Amino acid sequence: AWEDTAMDENTKRMMEQLKADPAALRQLMQSRDGQALMQALTRPDNGAGLQRAMQSAMHGDMNVMAELVGRVAQSPEGAALMERVSQRLQK
Repeated sequence: AWEDTAMDENTKRMMEQLKADPAALRQLMQSRDGQALMQALTRPDNGAGLQRAMQSAMHGDMNVMAELVGRVAQSPEGAALMERVSQRLQK
């Protein structure tokens, strides 16, 4: 299950926060880090994977999104980006 992956508690918590707070999501998407995150999520397949992940998430299945975010977090740049996004959400 995605809860068990290395993508871990931080990412799970971040996804829950964004789901619970649309205003935070909007602010994040307008930030430089948010835009960099979107680019990282859409780059591999021009956004097709992100679209699938969003549709799955809307139906309560976070696995696809978790996988996508996990792939971004595998690179050092992606991991640093995820950390900044996570910290931004905790403010």
